Amino acid sequence: MKKIEPAPSGKLWLNRRNVFTIQQWIYDPVINTYVDALNERYYYWDKAKHQPAPEGLDAEDIWQLATLKRSLSPYKHSFGGFHFHWFLNSQLLNLLHDFDLNIGGNLGSQSLIPKEDKHKYLINSIMEEAIASSQIEGAVTSRRVAKEMLRKNTAPKNVSEQMIFNNYRTIQRILDLKHEPLTEAGLLEIHRLVSKDTMQSHEEGAFRATDDIHVVDTSDGMVVHTPPRAETLKVLLKDLYDFFNTDTAVPFIHPIVKACVIHFMIGFIHPFADGNGRIARALFYWYLLKKGYWLTEYMSISRLILRSKAQYARAYQYSETDENDLTYFIKYQLRTMDLAFKELGSYIKRKIAEKRQVADLIRIPGVNDRQALILKWFSEEPRASMSVREVQARLGVSNQTARNDLNHLKMLELLESIARDQKSESYVRSGSFESKLEKLQNKTST
Repeated sequence: MKKIEPAPSGKLWLNRRNVFTIQQWIYDPVINTYVDALNERYYYWDKAKHQPAPEGLDAEDIWQLATLKRSLSPYKHSFGGFHFHWFLNSQLLNLLHDFDLNIGGNLGSQSLIPKEDKHKYLINSIMEEAIASSQIEGAVTSRRVAKEMLRKNTAPKNVSEQMIFNNYRTIQRILDLKHEPLTEAGLLEIHRLVSKDTMQSHEEGAFRATDDIHVVDTSDGMVVHTPPRAETLKVLLKDLYDFFNTDTAVPFIHPIVKACVIHFMIGFIHPFADGNGRIARALFYWYLLKKGYWLTEYMSISRLILRSKAQYARAYQYSETDENDLTYFIKYQLRTMDLAFKELGSYIKRKIAEKRQVADLIRIPGVNDRQALILKWFSEEPRASMSVREVQARLGVSNQTARNDLNHLKMLELLESIARDQKSESYVRSGSFESKLEKLQNKTST
């Protein structure tokens, strides 16, 4: 990864420019238009230096005036001996307002997901998040293989599948913990779940005890972050627990911004030998769910991060390089959330349309909506093999209901059962699936 160019020194700029002139610039409305435009885009120096400047000023002048305005933001917080700050421009405030309306509370979002399909969408979201969050950290299993493993609840075959399986269980656990405070015991429990059988046993659920951990860009081996010393972890994490659990800060910190800060701080502190990225994203979800942003359960944010891993890493680097200005990371995270919310809306609309299609195409007497959906799966995946447990997980029904649905389709000679072992069986398309289905549909239409 290309090394980030350091920003020009503010002290050297003050020596280069007359203080009286700078004071005039601060109150000049034309100059402020350029300064505000830069802060609305919130570029770091490597991009800011290419932005236009008014006559008589250069890019460094606009940059220094912009950073001066940024420094006046009231949003500041310390963890241990490290000081952080952020700036909320109108673009970020507008996104936060949209999230408040659509992701949390009861204003509109309750109608986004059909009540009868909530469990199905939740399971899909947890799977997508577990897979993507692991792939960000290097898991190489495909989505198709990973989903099949999770649906069938089969044992992981390698470290990549184990990472995904662990993430899946971790997210399910967070749904149980979402109203609980964050404690050392809770953080270590989450790490044990995330790291099970992927690290040395003494490292699972244990904070790092050495300072030989570095964040390295795998493409060129460059060290992009050196975490604080292990001896400072206790103080840093205590401040993080307090930040997570306390809501009395002045000025008020928006919960989504706070979740972004928590996410960043786990990456910055790097309390574990491995698994810090997965822990950071898990705590991000935990805090949002704790604060009532219930639709977060159905959004796979890591899937969007996976598509923009370079920007994700850059957001961390910009924030640390620019004197711990977290705005770069908050901006990236809010934009990712916005995309995840829009993708969720598109996904739900597509699934509702498919559901209507099932009802239109398969009107067979005695076949209910669940059974029609099972038939659709087998129509789309001719070689599919599904167990009762997999159908139970996909539909969010009891084991007996899933078994009854499959056996009913077997009775109609649309499915066949094959023994997997002495205790279980799977269902596949019958040899006459196509002809039987066509016959039943034609019989319905006459």
